[in-house]
Amino acid sequence: MRILIAPDSFKGSLSAYAVAGAIARGVKRACPEADTVCVPMADGGEGTLEVFIRSGLARRSLTVADPLGRPVTAYYAAGDNVAVVELAQASGLPLLEPTERNPRLSSTRGTGELLLAAAQELPAGGELLLCIGGSATNDAGSGLLSALGARFLDASGQELPAGGAALRRLDSIDLSGLLPHLSKLSIRVACDVDNPLLGPRGASTVFGPQKGAGAAEVAELEQALGQFADVVARQTGVQLHDLAGAGAAGGTAGGLHALLGASLEPGVRLVAQLSGLERRLTAEDWDLVWTGEGSLDMQSAHGKVVSGVCGLALQRQLPVIALCGRVAAGAVDAVAGLQAAFALANGPLSPAESQAQAADLLTLQAEQLTRLWQAGSARRA
Repeated sequence: MRILIAPDSFKGSLSAYAVAGAIARGVKRACPEADTVCVPMADGGEGTLEVFIRSGLARRSLTVADPLGRPVTAYYAAGDNVAVVELAQASGLPLLEPTERNPRLSSTRGTGELLLAAAQELPAGGELLLCIGGSATNDAGSGLLSALGARFLDASGQELPAGGAALRRLDSIDLSGLLPHLSKLSIRVACDVDNPLLGPRGASTVFGPQKGAGAAEVAELEQALGQFADVVARQTGVQLHDLAGAGAAGGTAGGLHALLGASLEPGVRLVAQLSGLERRLTAEDWDLVWTGEGSLDMQSAHGKVVSGVCGLALQRQLPVIALCGRVAAGAVDAVAGLQAAFALANGPLSPAESQAQAADLLTLQAEQLTRLWQAGSARRA
């Protein structure tokens, strides 16, 4: 029996490598002769950088600004012709205490400082990849772009302060100071969601609350991003308002697409290509595919690892099982190609207890489900 194991990380608990290893141990307990192949995955959010570093790119460290402007040590990855920056390193939600979360004020400037260093390391024609999930921000990438030389001005020509709320006063964008070398690079943005910039599925409405915004702040941020989109449309002709993926990372994807010409691509697809998962799923024979993520919910169908793996497996009609920290009602039916999903808890456990025991619970569930799969296979034979 050949089994391919391609999970995401379990945020706050296990890396994708640890998740894959735990599942493989469970499979081997039930079926020692099974041929298990682990291809840890990511969707453009936290953990994506690790996938690229383990694939051979060199780690670089830099002191940059965190979402509130404080110094933080962050990392990017670089090779001969490619560099990878993960937004969560400098502008991620885990960098802030719950009481500090405020997307009205938080900025992506630190990510721009990482991008600046990475871009200067690349030759002309090089590829700059930004992975943008897990942000603490809602500033449409204005902080990031400011670090690269752009200026965001109010009606009196004064630069706006940092943060998403200030964009309500945006009147014009001056790109004359942008680092010239950027125009010689291919800039790709790995999006972990396909949400538009505005509206009921937009950046502020869907993701603002988890970044610390209440109802009044969400309305304010929606207005601010609307003003940003209007100014961008007037100056560049690019319509960001309902562009799929433009709402990723509080509109950072949209800002980079419109003002730097960056391509917006599903992060899970990019990682699947670069990790070799796409090639292996389509070119090799498998009996079963395992995947997983911390929470399987309705958002999982929109650019997350489970849906990406299922999409590739569906092309070969391969069965896919997901192991997740939690499984929301209706989530399995929402992901095309997913046969079944199972939550880890095997009894009454708090979220903290589940996180602490995640590796052992993954191994146990994988073992039991492999035994069930074997029993079903033997009966069919």
